Amino acid sequence: MSTPFLVSKGRVFMLEKGYHVFTSESVSEGHPDKVCDQIADAVLDACLREDKHSHVACEVFATTNTVVVGGEITSKASLDVDRIVRSVVSDIGYNEPHCGFDAESLTIINLIKKQSSDIAMGVNSDTSKSHRQGAGDQGMMFGFACDETPELMPVPIMYAHALLRKATELRKNGKAPFLRPDSKSQVSVVYKDGKPVNIDTVVISHQTKPEVTEKQIHDFIMEEVIRPVLGQDDLITKDTKFFINPTGRFVIGGPAGDTGVTGRKIIVDTYGGMGRHGGGAFSGKDPSKVDRSAAYMARFVAKNLVANNLCKKCEVQFSYAIGMPDPISIYVDSFGTGIVEDSKLEEIIRRNFDLSPSGIIETLDLLRPIYQANDNYGHFGRAGVPWENIIQLEK
Repeated sequence: MSTPFLVSKGRVFMLEKGYHVFTSESVSEGHPDKVCDQIADAVLDACLREDKHSHVACEVFATTNTVVVGGEITSKASLDVDRIVRSVVSDIGYNEPHCGFDAESLTIINLIKKQSSDIAMGVNSDTSKSHRQGAGDQGMMFGFACDETPELMPVPIMYAHALLRKATELRKNGKAPFLRPDSKSQVSVVYKDGKPVNIDTVVISHQTKPEVTEKQIHDFIMEEVIRPVLGQDDLITKDTKFFINPTGRFVIGGPAGDTGVTGRKIIVDTYGGMGRHGGGAFSGKDPSKVDRSAAYMARFVAKNLVANNLCKKCEVQFSYAIGMPDPISIYVDSFGTGIVEDSKLEEIIRRNFDLSPSGIIETLDLLRPIYQANDNYGHFGRAGVPWENIIQLEK
């Protein structure tokens, strides 16, 4: 099927009604912001291994040969921040000396302090006003699911993740020693009447060693990354456009090329922009922080509404107040695809799910060191995590 567009003077016009294009991006584990996410969650995991009731809010800043680790932590764990940072950076693949960011020569600044007693008072069940565990902050969290893929995720973000996951696999297994860790992908999908019909554009920018030519990286990415991931899919057409390292050169990358900060890839981490986002990041936060745990629960709830055939597409929202044990509001939108009214879906949510912070933590078994392992290529739509489990709902 050809893409139903007319290009005129650099502008794109739709030829047929009912069509639109939606684009999502992903980033690799070597992206500067993702480096920071992984360090923050490695600190969190280290705390949880020794003290599952650790309260952690860890933030990381990375630039040329420097990593700053800060935030608020109250834990019985003994932390070796220097070792954690160097281990994460080395595992990612930043081990080349004199490249501006390598595990051995990094300067590491530790600015961690204890959690505020005012926050702790409302979160801990023995000191909160309700005598139940309260939310670690106020805010709203969204969850989303749709029937576009077996994972019940949107097509554009799943393909964007898959492309970079393949490139990382080739880099780490030694089949692509000329690749460096930093990369980004972008996939634009054409929809007709809300259904994906083909892929319009694929963009991949991948950091390389300086000796690699533009043609070499183009041919390698096309043949070893794009074709194995997308080549068998009927969404690819003769009109699909591919842009690989479109500037012609990508050698300086990672924190040496762009400063990284924890929590800046919130759309990559979730639904690629297809579902709304409450604004709270995930990495470096223990599950008492509803920014993370309630967002995981919202995905769990939305996915199960779709998986139980109650709707084909679903977005849910929860909101919380700091120190309070129950959500302030629950909202559900099935975009007209539900077999019952959205108000009935809300009733089903209330019957089937405990949305208190303690209920979420127990349901999803979140007091474990599982977080760094799930930082890359999206927190949702992946196998082996409890918020992706499917359960039978009481309807």
